[in-house]
Amino acid sequence: MAALPPNGAIKPTGLVPMESKNQDLINRVKQYENIPWCEQYERMISGMLYDSTVEILEVARLRSRKIQKKYIDHLPDDATPTSLGKEREEILRSHVGQLGKGCWIEAPYYFDYGCNISIGDRFYANTNLTILDCGLVTIGHRVMFGPFVSIYAATHETEVASRRDNIEFAREVSIGDDCWIGGSVVILPGVSIGEGCTVAAGSVVTKSVEPWSVVMGMPARVVKKVTPVPPIES
Repeated sequence: MAALPPNGAIKPTGLVPMESKNQDLINRVKQYENIPWCEQYERMISGMLYDSTVEILEVARLRSRKIQKKYIDHLPDDATPTSLGKEREEILRSHVGQLGKGCWIEAPYYFDYGCNISIGDRFYANTNLTILDCGLVTIGHRVMFGPFVSIYAATHETEVASRRDNIEFAREVSIGDDCWIGGSVVILPGVSIGEGCTVAAGSVVTKSVEPWSVVMGMPARVVKKVTPVPPIES
């Protein structure tokens, strides 16, 4: 068994479930594809306690795994970089809620639902990307991920009773434009990473990061600021 870190080395996020639905988030996902609408889904993306075992959510997670397998297995003998990119992007588009242009995820990857993820243009992720998208996960334009990046929008109460009943909750995660997330980074629920940020490999991001920052460590802390660049006109 691995040794535990010194007491206080990793601080808890202090998240608690929300008490009412977030209508702004519910309205936002009306623009997404493949949403498993139901009462528990609306509670889930709102950050409320919800039951993850209702049938419609279980079916949605199974659908997600089928698409992941299709994406991973899709490697025709006559594939070229261009043809494979186009074909895999179409598979990915059937999986996520919103997808920009020129996106590439190295296989394999793992999403809980996929439909709660919005990805901007020119996104790249290396192998073994894991996103527990029980909360909404928004990724901006021109974002790059190293291998084994994990985004955990899902969480549980520390009190045991709700976990016994399969009750959990989630928090939204967002990553701004022009970010570079290093290999084996873990991003926890409720975190917002501003535009132009770099997160060093192996970091655990437990709280939101201001734009144009470089962070590293466990938990991640700002070690320097970088020069802001003007936005790219669409």
